Amino acid sequence: MKPILQHLVEMTGHRDHLRLEVSVLSTLQKLSGIKAVRALELFTDKGVAHVRPRTWVEEGQLVSTDSEAAADPRRELLEQYAELCECVKNQGDSALAHRPGRHTLWLPVWMHEKVSTCLEVTQSRPFSAHKLEVIKGVFLVYQNYQNLLDYSERDALTGLFNRKTFDEQFSRNAASGLSSSRPQGAEALVNEEVTTDSEPAQNWLAVVDIDHFKLVNDRFGHLYGDEVLILIANILRSSFRSHDRIFRFGGEEFVVLLRNITLARAHKVFNRFRETVQEYDFPQVGRVTVSLGFVGTSRGSPVEILGQADQALYYAKEHGRNQVCFYEDLVAAGHLATKVANDDVELF
Repeated sequence: MKPILQHLVEMTGHRDHLRLEVSVLSTLQKLSGIKAVRALELFTDKGVAHVRPRTWVEEGQLVSTDSEAAADPRRELLEQYAELCECVKNQGDSALAHRPGRHTLWLPVWMHEKVSTCLEVTQSRPFSAHKLEVIKGVFLVYQNYQNLLDYSERDALTGLFNRKTFDEQFSRNAASGLSSSRPQGAEALVNEEVTTDSEPAQNWLAVVDIDHFKLVNDRFGHLYGDEVLILIANILRSSFRSHDRIFRFGGEEFVVLLRNITLARAHKVFNRFRETVQEYDFPQVGRVTVSLGFVGTSRGSPVEILGQADQALYYAKEHGRNQVCFYEDLVAAGHLATKVANDDVELF
């Protein structure tokens, strides 16, 4: 029991969902008799339920991917996992499958009455009652901690990630440009996105601001203003992929991390979002528009990258609003002067 408690202490020391996932699988893997462990991601593509491995054992180590689920060649139809499919359909807490020499336990992670993650534990012998009790005990600690992490990372009004989460995630990843190279170690994160375009793919940071939002609050009241924020958040979710990241910075400002895509496609995606907002009929308020500034994340410190996106945003707002501006285009055209940033100090 003592080693299990030590692993639980280590597991709950993480402040990142993916690393917490790796940690709980590592804990379960060390239990006697366990043959294999995986974390599966459940998702819907074109109305069809799928499942794909998100964390698994490779060359004796646990590795993870945060690539786009729908493009993962390892994905399978959820219906191929009959017992798990029935469990999810009935909102169950576990499912068991018995095959010759292979016995599998699935533990769906329920959050907000939805399941997007499931732990899979396999061994060659049937699970004893004691083994199931131990595994489910570890799983409940993991699930409760996942819920606590999710609550602390989210904006209360929109449900998007908050500014604190952005600071933690972007500061950790921006230095490497959210690289697709594979790190070493038990908690390696694998980004397996590919592109068929001749133009290289990279990651982009965009700052989004609702145009004339103060007028919305002043004219219709904060209740309708909050509704606009919630609806904009919903449009953001539907406009970007599951592995992109969307944050609410507070007020009417949002930030998007668009991952592993070409510049031409980034322009199209951001403009499509802008047009969707422009065409949406907001209750009572009517039409609302947004301005957006974006920049690549491959060069510069986090504060410099965010500052450049902010510059592009404010240029868009000062020159007509309801438009998308790319920082490097503005610099090349002589509309913006480059700044040299050093952490918290900007040198002009």
